Amino acid sequence: MVEPELKQLGKKTEYPTAYSPKILEKFTNKFPEVSQSEYTVELDCPEFTSLCPITNQPDFARIKITYAPNHYLVESKSLKLYLGSFRNRGSFHEEIVCTIAKDLNELLEPLWIEVQGLFTPRGGISINPKVKFEKKNSHQKNER
Repeated sequence: MVEPELKQLGKKTEYPTAYSPKILEKFTNKFPEVSQSEYTVELDCPEFTSLCPITNQPDFARIKITYAPNHYLVESKSLKLYLGSFRNRGSFHEEIVCTIAKDLNELLEPLWIEVQGLFTPRGGISINPKVKFEKKNSHQKNER
């Protein structure tokens, strides 16, 4: 059953033309009791694109997202559209990875989240930033 607050899933796809974290949607984690053990979600986007903020040339990357859910999970179609919203945005690799982690951390309030960008080489150098946000006392269950 689709949760009523989801707006993207099952609807005609409207592709974003500009970055927007408002595209992201979440749904309730039906197994919060396992969140404090080894329950993680891994998401892999092997076809991420953005623009170099200086040259306006395209950058390509694999974006890997791993998190330990607390009360919410990210809806995958909204995540796909959100990641696609970077396509026309000029940003450095490090900024992109930190922005994705920040936006997902704010939306989901997970126990922890890690985002890594594996960017194709530019000028013979691969830049692969990784960031991790963790709730204080994440080893304990967070109650609202």
